[in-house]
Amino acid sequence: MSNSLLIIGCGYLGLRVGRIAQQSGWQVHATTRSRFGTLAAEGFDPIAFDWNDSRTLRHLPSATHVLIAVAYDRHSRVDRFASQVDGLARVIRYLDDGRPAEQSADLCYISTTGVYHQTGGVWVDESSPTHPTREGGKAHLAAEAKLRSLRVGRPTTTLRLAGIYGPGRVPRAADVIAGRPIASPPHGHLNLIHVDDAATAVMNSFDSQRFAARPRSPLYVVADDKPIVRREFYCQIARETRSTEPTFVDPAADSGVRFRSETDKRSWNRRVRRDLLPTMQYPTYREGLRDVLSSTNASR
Repeated sequence: MSNSLLIIGCGYLGLRVGRIAQQSGWQVHATTRSRFGTLAAEGFDPIAFDWNDSRTLRHLPSATHVLIAVAYDRHSRVDRFASQVDGLARVIRYLDDGRPAEQSADLCYISTTGVYHQTGGVWVDESSPTHPTREGGKAHLAAEAKLRSLRVGRPTTTLRLAGIYGPGRVPRAADVIAGRPIASPPHGHLNLIHVDDAATAVMNSFDSQRFAARPRSPLYVVADDKPIVRREFYCQIARETRSTEPTFVDPAADSGVRFRSETDKRSWNRRVRRDLLPTMQYPTYREGLRDVLSSTNASR
């Protein structure tokens, strides 16, 4: 049976996973609410779908592999938990209904290191306690638990991704280049993963031959080799783009960056390096920023 991939939530990461799968000869289906032309141009089969609308479940095709990478829509009329937890459960029940475990799709769910609550720059891994204080982290942790309960005995991998960056997505790069103060605390650590390495981790989680000698873990923390203090990250952007060294101002009291800065941890990537990413294209932020910002640097 030839491989096929159903991407539920084909955004920044899903698009790159789909491209890798397609290059490997897989058929790729991707759900969307509006980006039909964009996905069709990629050679994907666009599927009209909204996991908050049960009527669209019948649009989902069968596939050998499934990636679930749905970001919460802050403009949605559905609250975060109803969407991220109940929506996920709705999809899982539909996809697995009537299928014996040995015939079910291999599924990868994208979660976040936002499930960790730790402060003080402590190291966290897959065994660390999780008591998130932010709603996003709470919803993802609840979704992880729901997924485990619904897919007992079925191939399932959860990837807790650090902050994704890459082409067109480098936090605060425009502010650094323009010389605007950065509305962020300069202290605390950023845990990062380049989008191309994240996409490789997803595809490698589907590679059954990789786990012939050692069973696949149900959970991986996906981050690069070097958590970095925020100030140094933004200073590296300045160096790569030959910009003025950044200055910092306090973020607004209700801003996301202030809430995120309330935790301060460093993600230990030993397990994902062993199993899914023995080789990284961008093992630290330095290589990643150099690649992403090279065109900006050349134009100055």
